[in-house]
Amino acid sequence: MTYQEITDHLHNLADPEIAEHSQRFFKTAEGEYGFGDKFLGIRVPVIRKAVNKYKNTPLSVVEKLLKSEYHEVRLFSLLLLVSRFSMSKVNEQEEIYHIYLSNTQYVNNWDLVDSSAHHIIGAYLENRDKSVLYDFSRSDSLWERRIAIMSTFYFIKRNHFIDALRISEQLISDQENLIHKAVGWMLREVGKRDLDAEVTFLKSRYQRMPRTMLRYAIEKFSKEKRQKYLSGEI
Repeated sequence: MTYQEITDHLHNLADPEIAEHSQRFFKTAEGEYGFGDKFLGIRVPVIRKAVNKYKNTPLSVVEKLLKSEYHEVRLFSLLLLVSRFSMSKVNEQEEIYHIYLSNTQYVNNWDLVDSSAHHIIGAYLENRDKSVLYDFSRSDSLWERRIAIMSTFYFIKRNHFIDALRISEQLISDQENLIHKAVGWMLREVGKRDLDAEVTFLKSRYQRMPRTMLRYAIEKFSKEKRQKYLSGEI
């Protein structure tokens, strides 16, 4: 499984029509969050099939693929890292974690973050010092801030909410809509498991939360309750 073999395989799967749609969908125009990204035009299920085909690729090759100019090649690399992490022993998990941390500049769109951060960063940090997430939450990089909050999804699924709530607090004044959506989403996930924890968090904060963040957070509430939050009547 060489770098050239894998890139040739992925390029052979390319579809220009899908690529054109993806460039619009992932906001690649000047001034948009995905500016300059390039797409081959490969659907995610096809990429996952390729991950299974090349699952034993050396990590050095996977890391090189993560630096590709093409979005789908980076996604392939990240999904392969996720797959390998879940099946690896501690030493290889640590190596995968550090590959990820060293290459966050290439984890540079919401789908790349959301399909990998909690599976690798969250899983690795579950019983370890989580200060890197707080550093990322203060990063100038939109994507590192999204990694910070999305990594907490792993903890939320295991009913550990403290880091998700603390990082949500740090990001509550963030200026980026993609952070508003991610924070609101994670607060909603907390509420699915412990509604009191979410409501307590919202009580003293909902009036200063960005509208999108609040809407995502209260999406599963009753219509009446949503209206009260949105009108500031709670």
